[in-house]
Amino acid sequence: MARPNIAAALAIACLGLFITFQLISQFDLPWVGFFHLKYEAKGVTTAPHQKPLAPPASRPAALHGEPEYLLGVGRADITGPVVEINLMGYADPNQVGTGLRQRLHSRAFIIGEVENPEERILYLVLDTQSGDTAVRHGILEGLKELGPGYGLYGKENVAVTGTHSHSGPGAWLNYLLPQITSKGFDKQSYQAIVDGALLSIRRAHENLTPGFLSVAETEILDANINRSPYAYLANPEKERAKYQYHVDKTLTMLKFQSGDGKDLGVLTWFPVHGTSMLGNNTLITGDNKGVAATLFEKDIQSSGEEKGNFVAGFSQANVGDTSPNVLGAYCEDGSGETCNFEDSTCGGRSQPCHGRGPMFRQKDQGAASCLEIGRRQYAGAKALYRSMATDNKPLTGPVRSLHSYRDLSNLTLQHPNGSLVTTCPAALGYSFAAGTTDGPGAFDFKQNDTGSPDANPVWSVVRNFLREPSEHQKACHAPKPILLDVGEIERPYLWTPNVVDIQLLRIGQLLIIVSPGEATTMAGRRWKEAISSSALALSLTPEEEPPIVVLGGPANSYTHYIATEEEYNIQRYEGASTLYGPHTLNAYINLTTSFLRYLHSSSSHQDNPPPGPSPPINTNISFNFNSHVRFDRPPFFKKFGQVLKDVKPAYRPGDKVQATFVGANPRNNLRLEGTFAAVEHLDHGEWKTLRDDSDWDLVYRWKRTNTVLGTSEVELTWELGVGQEMVEKGLYRLRYFGDRKAFGSGEIDAFEGVSGVFRVE
Repeated sequence: MARPNIAAALAIACLGLFITFQLISQFDLPWVGFFHLKYEAKGVTTAPHQKPLAPPASRPAALHGEPEYLLGVGRADITGPVVEINLMGYADPNQVGTGLRQRLHSRAFIIGEVENPEERILYLVLDTQSGDTAVRHGILEGLKELGPGYGLYGKENVAVTGTHSHSGPGAWLNYLLPQITSKGFDKQSYQAIVDGALLSIRRAHENLTPGFLSVAETEILDANINRSPYAYLANPEKERAKYQYHVDKTLTMLKFQSGDGKDLGVLTWFPVHGTSMLGNNTLITGDNKGVAATLFEKDIQSSGEEKGNFVAGFSQANVGDTSPNVLGAYCEDGSGETCNFEDSTCGGRSQPCHGRGPMFRQKDQGAASCLEIGRRQYAGAKALYRSMATDNKPLTGPVRSLHSYRDLSNLTLQHPNGSLVTTCPAALGYSFAAGTTDGPGAFDFKQNDTGSPDANPVWSVVRNFLREPSEHQKACHAPKPILLDVGEIERPYLWTPNVVDIQLLRIGQLLIIVSPGEATTMAGRRWKEAISSSALALSLTPEEEPPIVVLGGPANSYTHYIATEEEYNIQRYEGASTLYGPHTLNAYINLTTSFLRYLHSSSSHQDNPPPGPSPPINTNISFNFNSHVRFDRPPFFKKFGQVLKDVKPAYRPGDKVQATFVGANPRNNLRLEGTFAAVEHLDHGEWKTLRDDSDWDLVYRWKRTNTVLGTSEVELTWELGVGQEMVEKGLYRLRYFGDRKAFGSGEIDAFEGVSGVFRVE
């Protein structure tokens, strides 16, 4: 993620948090984090450019022999509060939800052995900024309550990954730092994710069926770029020469097919940041990967190829230094020049430097660029899916998993040069506050800051107010100049994790690194190469079936970034956000390769590395300064659902159909598995739903009109001609679904509103 105005995470206990918010408001501290910017992107569309790779092997579509695996897929709604909660990603306290453009989902993929069904894995893809310690804990606890059949799922074989969207509701994370800008921890936001994830798992589990898995790859050349090429070029030239691009362009697809030949779903890995929607966007979306997944699923289902519950998961990969703003970074200061290559500044300042998405000229908070980058991933994946009917690599072999917690605050390991090195308690550098070209920071922070920081001395005062890093900590993190010594602040509770998840999954020849942080392009390449080499040395797979290694994350927790040692020394944003010092990547590689033997076919689900120290779960002790809904009232002489501004009589493609209703706070009822809005079409005398709020082109906006009286309005907008489907001529209307909270009793009552009828010409 990038970080725009990074509100320098500052707080200790209730008083500390209060002081933090005062500092934010009075000093306008830059907002960091898993965060980004406030800027609009628009531009021209470029044609999708996909280059299929020759698969490792091929076979005809017809499947022969007994099914190799037990397979299940499931999808469920995890859309939390769409208003009055800070969005998670850009860490801007002013980026508070005002509505919904696209519902968020959990997509569950279960793979087990047919002969030994206790050997199985569960891979979740959530439309969230990341996985999380508390969310994973809630899911694991919920699985225990679902009955004995769900006892097969535990911390060893459950991976909880996030698509890294920066436009979902926040306030659900376990540690204090990301809670600061979202005013703490909101249980409604958290529970929506946990409950939806559990429902997706139930649907996958209840539909388990014997089947086959196959894998293939393609290249998508126009959906990502490297936003920190200066740091990437610090990696050894010999190493860089092995790769054609500065980012990975490969999309890997795992295809699920039942024993009778029915396609159940696909799971893909491709690296691109979920920052197409900009920091000034306040509508909930799944960003470009949410778009890609929805387009793929609706295409398959609407074509009649596979009826029912086809699920498409678009998982992240080594996403750290990637960007969807593929036109590059430019100075938005009137000069039109490209940003400085070394530190992404314009005239010495970070703020004017912004990455441009393919549709950056459209002033829509990044929506058109998001749709386009999502479409490019979908188009590449769909072409690959088609080709897999005849060309693919079948997976065969055991299903295995391993998981362990490890404390990276002081881990001693052997460096590749043979020396002994240690990791450090988590800390963030000054360049963390500079943000990235996806979301620049504020004031005088700059990327590529390895010396004595030239930022205003006030930041040293702020840092020391929280905790002044010791000389040992400074030396451990060098050359990173420490801004926030987050790993050593424990009041009122931990700010960031020191205990991290180490997890690997295996399905036959396919090995999945489950990364808790955002690995950069080269960090991911080194990690995957190390796993592949170790797997070959251990004879994990047959000689004729070399391992296929993918990396998925950020998963299970959120440990910020994982840069190479060379990139770390440059101290651009990604290096400054690498929590555990210059040897962070080597620590992850050392731990995962040393545990790899637990994935051998001779091991079982009962064989695991030592569990390690459990991380704290802060759900019951976290602060929450988000206000609750008190009540809703209609304006005088009005009623809930009444139309305040109606539609026009007729519209054409390219128009926006709009209607405004007397509304109520959508936090009263999240309408999970339902909708706040619908477009209805008159079909042979019957009104049928054509769109709901999971569709990109139907937008729900809510506005509080009077806090004291509890009144609010809802605006529904149907953007005709946006998206994949053509709209036929005919009669239509908009429908609003709401829920009001009664004054005094607090009872929740549902209501509806319907616009006038209009014609699409």
